[in-house]
Amino acid sequence: MLKRPAVISLMAAALVAAGSASAHAGDDPNISTGNCDLMSFCVGVGTDGHGSKNSRGTGKEHNASNGDRKADCTTRRMAPQPPPGSLYYQGEGKIAYERTCTGGGTTFFGAAPSANAPAVDPAVLAQQAVDKMKLAGPDIASPRAAGKYTVGVPVWMWVNQSATTYGPNSASATAGGVTVTATAQVSQIVWHMGDGTTVTCAGPGTPYAGSAGMAESPTCGHMYSTTSASQASGKYKLTATSTWAINWQVAGDGGQTGQLTEIRQTQTQVAIGELQVVR
Repeated sequence: MLKRPAVISLMAAALVAAGSASAHAGDDPNISTGNCDLMSFCVGVGTDGHGSKNSRGTGKEHNASNGDRKADCTTRRMAPQPPPGSLYYQGEGKIAYERTCTGGGTTFFGAAPSANAPAVDPAVLAQQAVDKMKLAGPDIASPRAAGKYTVGVPVWMWVNQSATTYGPNSASATAGGVTVTATAQVSQIVWHMGDGTTVTCAGPGTPYAGSAGMAESPTCGHMYSTTSASQASGKYKLTATSTWAINWQVAGDGGQTGQLTEIRQTQTQVAIGELQVVR
């Protein structure tokens, strides 16, 4: 009886061989991260983005392999190649590859050097580079959760700037001889003030200086007209949503370029009171 890994290898090798076309002699299959249906041992690179409320602006969500669902897979040429007699040896003239899929474990297969596998999708590498950046929501400096603000008095809003909370931030990803570098920068922050109003700021905002007195912020501010006393916590729930604009490029002169968008949020609370007139 064959051991299970060997059966998997043979099935995968047969499917790869059946679906491949000729290419330049001596070329290795160029295989990288993508959508891989483990039930059919597909070889390919997906172009879908990841979808979630805090991440991708467009694209479909990748799911762990289960039935007809897809998984994110990474395929690499085994180095060194397994020798004859090894459980992972794919036969004379075949190159052994290892494919690892999230939620689906690891499989092994063989392909001829002339196998015409799909090229690496630079958009997929760009998303991998973005994932390395660990982009986060706005680091709110004002309004402060512990602060006390007043009806009719301008509230200045601004954020602290760092690579992970505002940018710029850069990272690279490489597969199959292709390198993509992505650079991310927050393009705007939308403030949901908790009182039903929304303020869109194109920049990080201006820090308040005492010399400004009762003046409004020149770049990013709001004036509450009602107190937060009626709120469940006695404070307005404030949400700051940042939009990250990301440009990516394949290394080399004239390399392919593209754009991605990421969305991140941060929540806080703000207490709004009113002045008491003493008579």
